[in-house]
Amino acid sequence: MPELRKDPIVDRWVIIAQERGKRPADFASPTVNAQAGFCPFCLGNEGKTPPEILALRPNGSVPNASGWSLRVVPNKYPALTIEGGIDRVGEGLYDKMNGIGAHEVIIEGPCHEQALEELPERAVQDTLWAFQQRIIDLKRDNRFRYILVFKNHGEAAGATLEHTHSQLVALPIVPELVLEELDGAKRHYEYKERCIYCDIIAQERGDGRRVVMENRDFIAICPYAPRFPFETWILPKYHQAHFEHDSAEALAGAANILKDVLLKLRMVCNQPPYNFVLHNSTVNGKHSTYYHWHIEIMPKLTKLAGFEAGTGFHINPVSPEEAAEILRSCTVHP
Repeated sequence: MPELRKDPIVDRWVIIAQERGKRPADFASPTVNAQAGFCPFCLGNEGKTPPEILALRPNGSVPNASGWSLRVVPNKYPALTIEGGIDRVGEGLYDKMNGIGAHEVIIEGPCHEQALEELPERAVQDTLWAFQQRIIDLKRDNRFRYILVFKNHGEAAGATLEHTHSQLVALPIVPELVLEELDGAKRHYEYKERCIYCDIIAQERGDGRRVVMENRDFIAICPYAPRFPFETWILPKYHQAHFEHDSAEALAGAANILKDVLLKLRMVCNQPPYNFVLHNSTVNGKHSTYYHWHIEIMPKLTKLAGFEAGTGFHINPVSPEEAAEILRSCTVHP
């Protein structure tokens, strides 16, 4: 079983998941193409994945067979496992607990050759809907404190399979980075009685230099202090702390802008590897007044080295103003 272990100096938890070391791509030479060959996510290979948890089957086909447009399955090599109790214990001055959680894969479409941004807008909306449904279901498990949704696109971004997919991990703790974000938003609210994300949106719309695009309900910006070149955030222009509470109409607007931003990045940055992360409120957190869900997209155009590892600073060679101007000027639809 995986374990969660806590660093007693900086209160940082790590997951020790030895089972994931059995993945064929782990510890391979960088020259090895881990994505070549058989793909378990393709049509006809449904029996090669764990049984599906959720699927969209427009033609009413039977579960775990062809005929789907989207599938959600447990990760075959999970970082955390669903069975068992947390059993937090001390080991001298150290703390650890069982690696209890959920680790799922959202297979966003049946076509191996299509990236998420190349799928029809409705398929992108269906992907966001699947995120919602899995968050709503997993929130019922009182062992979980935070549910992270993320996407690794490209080998350099951590993807071990080329077929377009996202992942979800339910955790028995709230990660330190999430706590830092929540604390910062709370401090701003206590001082100004306003959501800091709403204030950022208002300022960026007034300034305009870092706005990439917007539609009726959503805005995409290059943040003022980006860690990575062409880092882009997508935020609802209305205040909402919980992604899973948003309506189908809202998801349509989010899908529209997510697809277009990813297409812009694809064209401007020559199909870059990237990660995106859904930043959401905690499972039972009472953060509705001051938190604001959003998606952060981070292209992998530079490498982290010793300076970044030793200081926590990021060196970004592209200003957000320049990045936003380049992305704004890129036309993705004829």
